[in-house]
Amino acid sequence: MSTGRLWFSAIGLTAAVMLTGCTAVKVKLGMRVRLDKLPVTTMEASLPMGPAMAPGETTSLVVTFTDTSGKVWVTEGKGKGKILWSDLKVTTSLVTINKKGVLRLAHDPRKSDGKIGNVEISAPSHPDLHASLGIPVRYDYPFVVHFDGASGMSGTDGINGTDGTSGSSGSVGSCDPDNNSAGGDGGRGSDGSDGTNGSDGGKGSNASPVKVMITLRVSAHPLLQAVVSAPNRKDRHFLVDPQGGSLSITANGGTGGSGGRGGRGGRGGGGGSGGFGCPSGSNGLSGSDGRDGMTGSDGSSGNGGSITIVYDPSVKPYLQIVKTSNTGASAPIYQESPVAPLW
Repeated sequence: MSTGRLWFSAIGLTAAVMLTGCTAVKVKLGMRVRLDKLPVTTMEASLPMGPAMAPGETTSLVVTFTDTSGKVWVTEGKGKGKILWSDLKVTTSLVTINKKGVLRLAHDPRKSDGKIGNVEISAPSHPDLHASLGIPVRYDYPFVVHFDGASGMSGTDGINGTDGTSGSSGSVGSCDPDNNSAGGDGGRGSDGSDGTNGSDGGKGSNASPVKVMITLRVSAHPLLQAVVSAPNRKDRHFLVDPQGGSLSITANGGTGGSGGRGGRGGRGGGGGSGGFGCPSGSNGLSGSDGRDGMTGSDGSSGNGGSITIVYDPSVKPYLQIVKTSNTGASAPIYQESPVAPLW
């Protein structure tokens, strides 16, 4: 096979992999390796982004193998290796894992409070190989909750103008020496019609009022318990380590929708050609192009929602870790009052 044909074949196979992600093709190209074809003797699991996870966080699992020659093999995904996740069996508790080796811990800290996640990995093609990983739960994390208003609808685009029609051709004359006659002039093309204007974007919706309850869980390592609520929204629960963690709450108005684009003006029709004759007729003039429509205006943003923070007196030394944003509304209200344990 010629060099050119080989090159095009490689391009074709690469395109096939990109488009279909076919495992069989990746294995054939050497981009992936079947674990049952390798004489691996050890297996280890790790979390490159750190050994612990915060509620709502995702992180990637990496599994590393060593074969009889000492060569190291790593899983695909975050590990950027060739070992297929589909060749492994992974069971988890507290955390979940997807087909790409990405772990997730539920947002609600009540589900993981006082617990440790666990991951067990085995290789069906190598029954003697096993690896396990304990995953502590951390709370020194920048938690964020958004109770913002919905964005406005985008404006509709204007309708393009129609193109003008071409002018008619001039009548045919004659160049007979005994009977000369001029060709007729071509007709003028008709004008293109104007494009219509785009409509304005819709206004963003207002954010709902937000209430935050915060208390301190007193222990060897104190943690803040918080519940954030708003009408017609599901309550959000948080456990925050004041030593390194934070809680950001937003109740901003929704952004305005973008204005629709104006329609394109129709092109003027071409002038008709002059008729043949002695002399020939003149070509007709082209019609004028229609005007483009104007782009609609962007919609205005909605108003921010009020934020009321009720905190137990024991929380006062840690209030600086609570951050808020409610643009267009009054400043958040802080109320100090006894708050019992929230769960």
